[in-house]
Amino acid sequence: MLFRSKTILVVDDEPSIRDLLKYNLEKEGYKIIEAGDGITGVNTALEQKPDLILLDIMLPKLDGLSVCKRIKNSLNVPIIMLTAKAEEIDTILGLELGADDYITKPFSIRELAARVKANLRKIEVVADSSKTIEASKEDKKKETKIVVGDLELDLDKFEVKVRGEIIDLTLREFEVLKFLASQPEQVVTRETLLEKVWGYEYFGDIRTVDVTVRRIREKIEKDTSIPKILITKRGVGYYIASN
Repeated sequence: MLFRSKTILVVDDEPSIRDLLKYNLEKEGYKIIEAGDGITGVNTALEQKPDLILLDIMLPKLDGLSVCKRIKNSLNVPIIMLTAKAEEIDTILGLELGADDYITKPFSIRELAARVKANLRKIEVVADSSKTIEASKEDKKKETKIVVGDLELDLDKFEVKVRGEIIDLTLREFEVLKFLASQPEQVVTRETLLEKVWGYEYFGDIRTVDVTVRRIREKIEKDTSIPKILITKRGVGYYIASN
């Protein structure tokens, strides 16, 4: 299979959940490592550097949101949060934690496998893109920046500037902004963003896009109540204003 050599860290305090995930994901060709509490989860992640982490919110010793934040401060690894409550989704995606995705319990193994594969694929695509850019530098100069009004994206450095100031975005936030900025003034639907940026048929609700956009606005807009860069077309989607 495509990701046979990939290592996944499962952080959950329920042995039955860990056993279920281990059994099914190993059948998909992944190597599984486990942790039963938040502290062990952080230490295991930093020591073994897995390719992806499945992280429960409700954990002993250190909650999942804190675990996510600590890991993201050191590693650029996709993290899929596991939650039993739909109301927690805004918390997962809205805080400055860097979580890449979420799935609510109970979940189907098919759904989980799709999420895992999509998030791993996204990382590989980014890595391959970086390698391609580096290789092409020796042959020719390549345009690696998108500039729209006050917004500037450096595709080589995965860096965003607004009015000359560097803005710290997660990889997913950068990809959303890049997709929109590459076609300024063109309204993009939420469904299209899910397909093109998240990269697969999304099983969760469409609030994921809205929450991610809100998080981006908090970083790039002077006044989020009157956005000047990332604009909402009511009932349709979002676009980047050209001036």
